[in-house]
Amino acid sequence: MKKGILLVNLGSPNSASVKDVRKYLTQFLNDPLVIDIHPIARFFLVNFIIVPFRAAKSAKLYQHIWTPEGSPLITHSLKQKALLQESLGSDYVVELGMRYQNPSIESAFKKLADQKVDSIVVIPLYPHWASSSTGSSIEEIKRVSKKFNYTNLKIVEKFYDNENYLNALSSVAGKYNMNEYDFFVFSYHGLPERQITKIYPDHCEINDSCCSVISEKNKHCYRAACYYTTRELVKRLSIPEGKYTTSFQSRLDDKWLKPYSDKVIEQKAKEGAKKILVFSPAFVSDCLETIYEIGVEYDHILKQNGGEKVELVESLNEDPMWIEALKAITEYTRNV
Repeated sequence: MKKGILLVNLGSPNSASVKDVRKYLTQFLNDPLVIDIHPIARFFLVNFIIVPFRAAKSAKLYQHIWTPEGSPLITHSLKQKALLQESLGSDYVVELGMRYQNPSIESAFKKLADQKVDSIVVIPLYPHWASSSTGSSIEEIKRVSKKFNYTNLKIVEKFYDNENYLNALSSVAGKYNMNEYDFFVFSYHGLPERQITKIYPDHCEINDSCCSVISEKNKHCYRAACYYTTRELVKRLSIPEGKYTTSFQSRLDDKWLKPYSDKVIEQKAKEGAKKILVFSPAFVSDCLETIYEIGVEYDHILKQNGGEKVELVESLNEDPMWIEALKAITEYTRNV
């Protein structure tokens, strides 16, 4: 019997049209684990305020990054799937599912069922656990797996501390000459602060001291995991203290994790930084948040404030060490 591997990522609109972007945003933002407020409040906020006003603007941004092959996130994910299949060989069946839109998690399970795999290892492609990404995807995975009566299922909940993943990040970053930059920003996707404090309501402080080590008290803390990744990369790349920071992007309001990446870029430019290198370790595939938000918007902010260039360290994408990391994660998970 063949063994199944399911890669899961967040998803992307089917096209860069306003109609398809609206459909994607509606599904994504109505997820109660993404906007975790009262259901009635969420319904009106998403469907009558956010989506109507944001769909056209977001569509323009997607049009800026769209390629002849389609969405960069989907394109990179499909290539990762194909390369992992090639690396693992014919004893495995590798499929891809997106939490929102297509290819769906359900369609991926159907393909695995058609191939009659006897077990499935699921790898949500989010290095750092968060309820709004990993948690939501796992809920959907479990819901769909019951429909197909799959009980032999192993799910990788996080891999931010996996040596193969960290080495792959270091390898990609190693293409850049660290001596050419005045400052380094490790930018992670933002989350509302409440999504962390509600996990640890008795002791979560959301500060650098609380997040300086990983322990049983904060092992599911997204912020602490991000800081861990930064520390490991700084060590591997020999970036000196005082020349880097960890920050968070893509916020919806002022109650999200701080510091904010765009504000850091602005501040450093005003302090005289000319060239800044930005890492995005939370994304294994380049997408709107890396290509446009960092590569275009942050570059513009830096130049507006006297700087010269923001450079983006590309995501892992199809890097050979990343494919080997996925293979190692797969094989380890099967054997535990």
